[in-house]
Amino acid sequence: MKMVKKYAGVMLCAAVSLSLAACGPQESSSEKTSSKGSELVVWEDKEKSIGIKDAVAEFEKEHDIKVKVVEKPYAQQIEDLRMDGPAGTGPDVLTMPGDQIGTAVTEGLIKELNVEKDVQSLYTDASIQSQKVDQKLYGLPKAVETTVLFYNKDLISEDELPQTLEEWYDYSKKTADGSKFGFLALFDQIYYAQSVMGGYGGYIFGKDKDGNDEPSDLGINNEGAVKGAELIQKFYQDGLFPAGIVGEQGINVLESLFTEGKAAAIISGPWNVEAFSKAGIDYGITKLPKLENGKNMSSFIGVKSYNVSAFSKHAELAQELAVFLANEKNSKKRYEQTKEVPAVQSLASDTAIMKSEAARAVTEQSRFSEQTPNIPEMNEIWTPADSALQTIATGKADPKRALDQAAETAKGQMKAKHSGT
Repeated sequence: MKMVKKYAGVMLCAAVSLSLAACGPQESSSEKTSSKGSELVVWEDKEKSIGIKDAVAEFEKEHDIKVKVVEKPYAQQIEDLRMDGPAGTGPDVLTMPGDQIGTAVTEGLIKELNVEKDVQSLYTDASIQSQKVDQKLYGLPKAVETTVLFYNKDLISEDELPQTLEEWYDYSKKTADGSKFGFLALFDQIYYAQSVMGGYGGYIFGKDKDGNDEPSDLGINNEGAVKGAELIQKFYQDGLFPAGIVGEQGINVLESLFTEGKAAAIISGPWNVEAFSKAGIDYGITKLPKLENGKNMSSFIGVKSYNVSAFSKHAELAQELAVFLANEKNSKKRYEQTKEVPAVQSLASDTAIMKSEAARAVTEQSRFSEQTPNIPEMNEIWTPADSALQTIATGKADPKRALDQAAETAKGQMKAKHSGT
């Protein structure tokens, strides 16, 4: 997802969290009433409701109910639910990024789902795990995304593509002249920089014996992370990346350079397929390159999901709708309309889907990807890590010192805000 989206889960307020957790409605079996004639409200992602139009119509007919679909930016839906849920104007089913699950559960905003194991097994391991907190399920995945490499075929052919990041550095040294560039990436942001740092052994959180994220084990400043950051710094220090791609406007500058034919290749995501096509760029898409240690660059897996609001008056029916929308048949239909790669395992080999170069690239890169941590403590990582990477990019601090400071800041914030978790 675009990097503006990852901050949607950062804006936490302890007081709001506690009050929402306390006022989340409770529903007993004796309170359940007939749903016939009821209306369910679904918050769907912007410009994506076309993907569930047929499924919604089928569900309405089968259950004799109305389903109202409202489009909202999916990364902002939890923020809206904090206000609309208690007011009774929120959704029954919403869609959200997997890395917001832990925060939403802590705040009491979404309901645990009672879904059979055979249904859960439909999805890729990483996507279904993104929906779990303490082994309890809170959503069903509908789409996956990860960063990939876009390249301009008018500037570089598939046969000429460097195979490692270090080779891309050499290519850029030969082609970058201040107005045109070789390879570009938003390495001043941990979402993208982790692809390099992770490939050398850096990590966000370690794992406990059950495979859960362990916030006490922070790896953003370990030896591998520092080595990756040192390589990243070379791209900036040697003038291979323009100064304009550092900071808040970096994503706009990077995308403009690519659509204007001034960059041979960039790291971006499937969210830009339509925009780059409309710009008239003859582009190719492939997985991220390898590193000199032989490992492929890693990436975060982003998961979009269907979740049931804790404030839904028809939670059981809402869960049924979420299961229906995310099933294999409707996931494929949704792909046909939205081109977002489905999270259903069997569809990873579907010939109709794999005809798409973007879908193939996302599927291949997913093999080297890691789940974006979904615990609330992740909210304390983004800003310190990004700040450190910006000082590294601008040469204001060496990588080790900058990352040590980021780790210290993150640990302090986690202790202050999550000491009871």
